[in-house]
Amino acid sequence: MTEIIFHVNVPDKLAYSCRLLRKAYLSGARVAVTAEPQVLTELDQLLWSFSPPEFLPHCLTAGASASALALTPMLLAESLTACTHHDVLVNLGQDIPGEFEGFERFIELVGQDNDDVLAGRKRWKHYAKRGYALKKHDRAKAGSTP
Repeated sequence: MTEIIFHVNVPDKLAYSCRLLRKAYLSGARVAVTAEPQVLTELDQLLWSFSPPEFLPHCLTAGASASALALTPMLLAESLTACTHHDVLVNLGQDIPGEFEGFERFIELVGQDNDDVLAGRKRWKHYAKRGYALKKHDRAKAGSTP
């Protein structure tokens, strides 16, 4: 069964996700990130400038070739059907991603604004109701570094 981990009280989801993705990449994990298209575009741009001495290979799945999808360790995907690997999924969006069950690990990032917190609680209840064992990392208590 998919392992689901919530990172809550994340002050800046995009900056935090860059650090999380760097950590995953350095560990050898292949990651898919899902969110609304405008969030994925912002993340794509931020990943290019996040850490100049380190390149985090990634691509947007929209319009990418099959070979690019197969070779790229980080996929930024509005829809998970284009994802060729299923190690780790990171959700920056407000909705429950379809096909999340196909991933070994699933990380939900929940910010601090009211709308994000309410959407995160709704997703938590959805997964718990379906029998998933959920873990929570409160970034307010632990600091903001993943």
